[in-house]
Amino acid sequence: MPYARGRYALTAPSIVIFVISAVFAIAAFLVRYAGISLPIINPGRVFDVLAIAYVLLLAGVLFRRA
Repeated sequence: MPYARGRYALTAPSIVIFVISAVFAIAAFLVRYAGISLPIINPGRVFDVLAIAYVLLLAGVLFRRA
């Protein structure tokens, strides 16, 4: 059941959106704090990857599934 406040109805993100967001966030944390080198994430762009993960999760919460 979505939570409605005003015009927006918040819904839980799908499992796929949540998993993709979590993978991006975990990869960003591993590159930053564990020093692991991933070929697709430049150490200078860790914040960007983490922001993409958050925006993806936010979109999953704000937009309803069809």
